[in-house]
Amino acid sequence: MSGAVRREEESSRPAEASALARRMLDNVETVVHGKREEVALVLAALACEGHVLLEDVPGTAKTVLARAIAQTIEGATVTRIQCTPDLQPADVTGLSIYNQKTRDFEFRPGPVFANVLLVDEINRAMPKTQSALLEAMAERQVTVDGVTRALPEPFLVIATENPIEQEGTFPLPEAQLDRFTVRTSLGYPGRADEVRIVQEQRHGHPLARLAPILSADDVRAIQRAVEDVYVDDLLLDWIVDLVRATREVEGVSTGASVRGSLALERTARGRALLHEREFVVPEDVDALFLPVLGHRILLTTTFLAEIRGLGRDAALERIRDRSFELAPRPEPDWHERASGPSLGPTAT
Repeated sequence: MSGAVRREEESSRPAEASALARRMLDNVETVVHGKREEVALVLAALACEGHVLLEDVPGTAKTVLARAIAQTIEGATVTRIQCTPDLQPADVTGLSIYNQKTRDFEFRPGPVFANVLLVDEINRAMPKTQSALLEAMAERQVTVDGVTRALPEPFLVIATENPIEQEGTFPLPEAQLDRFTVRTSLGYPGRADEVRIVQEQRHGHPLARLAPILSADDVRAIQRAVEDVYVDDLLLDWIVDLVRATREVEGVSTGASVRGSLALERTARGRALLHEREFVVPEDVDALFLPVLGHRILLTTTFLAEIRGLGRDAALERIRDRSFELAPRPEPDWHERASGPSLGPTAT
């Protein structure tokens, strides 16, 4: 293959992958109404091979979203773990059982062996059970009885937390939170969307009519194409400076780690692809600062006392503003600096 042909094929990868990602977004939106930006954020995490933590009250379509993503991918599997204090690590990863006929141990895979894994109320599981997901989320494999087994591709974990009810829960340790690429919420739908949801479910759930439109190879193509999305050096420096600012800003006891820098840069490329661009712009970083970095930041008790009554979201918005003051946004014309043309009419 000549160099010119190879360059032409590589340049077409983001455009083709963007079209696939938009089709996936449109398909999921047929059952999750009025939450296009939130669904796009979850798909951006999938595009950059990340995982999602949904912090939301019950009944806001978290399970529907996970199943819709899985059903959009032909042949994909979705499993669900309902977390409780008595859930054991083997209930997640699987275990080896002795077979008397063969006189040997046989491995029974757990629910983690799926393309989309919904971990419902993850903070109700004990810390040792929560930690069973660390290897799976970070390395896409699990080790049981000394044997390492690869997980299917693509692999996406969508975990949920109830922010209201805290009795009987175990707060996620920082190491576990750091494995989630983004933390977000769906929230309640608008009135018109809620009316539409009620009307559509008179004769069964729309999930039953949702057809797959992509293959697993298509999803892997999207993930590979994210690598080709252009990030200008000035933007890359700004992303790193922003993450470093979270470690220095007043009110923060522990800022985001290097994993935060990696996640912010990768998710920004995924968001650009979903917005029909093959280059990242500052708006991508603006939109992703809190979903990607918010759960990686620990606040001081003094600052929490100062903003008592405002809530964690308002506190993190203040930290974001202070971080942007320490690391001001660069202002060149990013469309001129980008290495390629826009994939479509959407610019932000």
